[in-house]
Amino acid sequence: MKVSSQMFQPLIGKTVIDLTQVLAGPYATYQLALLGAEVLKIEDPNGGDWTRAGNAPDGLENQNMGTAYLTQNANKKSITLDLKSPKDIKKLKELVEDADVFVENFRPGTAARLGLSYDDIKKIRSDIVYCSISGFGQDGPISNRPAYDHIVQGMCGIMRLTGTNETEPNKVGAPYVDYATGLNGAFAIVSALHEVNRTRKSVKLDVAMLDTSLLLMSTLVTDHLNTGWVPAPSGNEAWSQSPSSGAFETQSDLLMIAANNERQFGRFCRAINREDLMNDKRFQHSKDRKKNKDELRHIVEQIIQTKTAEYWEEKLNEEGVPATKVRKLDEILSENQVEKRGITYKLRIPGMRNSLHVPTLGFKVDDEIIAPNEPPPRLGQDTDYITEKK
Repeated sequence: MKVSSQMFQPLIGKTVIDLTQVLAGPYATYQLALLGAEVLKIEDPNGGDWTRAGNAPDGLENQNMGTAYLTQNANKKSITLDLKSPKDIKKLKELVEDADVFVENFRPGTAARLGLSYDDIKKIRSDIVYCSISGFGQDGPISNRPAYDHIVQGMCGIMRLTGTNETEPNKVGAPYVDYATGLNGAFAIVSALHEVNRTRKSVKLDVAMLDTSLLLMSTLVTDHLNTGWVPAPSGNEAWSQSPSSGAFETQSDLLMIAANNERQFGRFCRAINREDLMNDKRFQHSKDRKKNKDELRHIVEQIIQTKTAEYWEEKLNEEGVPATKVRKLDEILSENQVEKRGITYKLRIPGMRNSLHVPTLGFKVDDEIIAPNEPPPRLGQDTDYITEKK
């Protein structure tokens, strides 16, 4: 696995003022740090980022370095400033003079009360990229509400679509809205930096968790708005509703199959040694298969149950039919494919007995992964160095 911390640094020379904490905001600025930006993480002297207080790995117990904090704060610098102090607000504004990006995830209205609104910051740096990350956006009737991932999941509709009619609502088993919002925020900021380069004017960005969660369901949203269709929980069925797709019980584990179009169905029939199904008038075309889906589904289920999920995964993929055994997280993380892709990197953290897995950039550049080379900062470790430079 080729690792690069230096070669792909498109944001080198850019400075980011980061007033975010918890997951979405810090994950956005973590992407910028991996891309070469100098990220100045502004933290409250009394504890800092809330995630610092979480469970810590061996060697860092009681050191204000929780695992959730460590996950997305490498390559950053930590500066402690009390935003209730006029003196420290003045120091922060002095840092803005040399900054390119200002990111905050306060509840809407808080930045303005602190004298850190877009208009306030724009007066200091006329070509700033100012990004606000919040639960529901900077406008609208509920914009001032606080939010966390599971709150937004409950609001956006995904919980009513997860599971079956008997088991819904179910929360998605990871804070996916937080991390998707972080990626959305990073994408917005990088785009805005290009716009500033083009126009020499400041850009105001408004990134919301609720917006992001709905856009992750774009086809469902547009289908409803355009046709009135209201989606229902589909359990483990494929969205295609094809009877040869979805989840199937095997001798061992659950198996997911995607045999949707005519070509895939033909390959599927060959893989299960039932090429006769392709000539059966009930199943010859997609519309026929949907019309007689219960009959076809019963036939397929009887065949799939005769072998293990591992057998079918290999057999079907050999024939060009997408299929996978349903894995647990520990299973997929132990496999060669994930190791080869390098989605995490083992970073040495002072005080830890072992290196810590942290996320990489998420895509390869010139066949190399982009990983951090500096550990997450201790609370306030860069305050004197950065502020005295000013």
